Amino acid sequence: QVQLVESGGGLVQAGGSLRLSCVVSARTFRTYGMGWFRQTPGKEREFVATISSTDHTYYADSVKGRFTISRDNAKNTVYLQMNSLKFEHTAVYYCAADTRGYGSEAATYEYWGQGTQVTVSS
Repeated sequence: QVQLVESGGGLVQAGGSLRLSCVVSARTFRTYGMGWFRQTPGKEREFVATISSTDHTYYADSVKGRFTISRDNAKNTVYLQMNSLKFEHTAVYYCAADTRGYGSEAATYEYWGQGTQVTVSS
């Protein structure tokens, strides 16, 4: 069973930075596409960023130039560096694994972490 464990969330002031991490318990991690999504109460889960097994990346327009997704296959870990945070970035952030590709559609991801809360104070 593939497990994903996120960490790095917390409370930060507007303008600050956070780096989220997601460790994946899978020997074939390097072949997975990985994604970050976020959700706020009463809203659907929203795509943030994705990275392919060959390090191609794609971002939601709302985070381009502000967030960076990366991966370290030696550590089975995917990261989300978030800079210049705003109040509207407050959400629970989830990482997800796609064993067949990568992309912005949550439905294509087979495995999900439990989420980590990011709270940005204005």
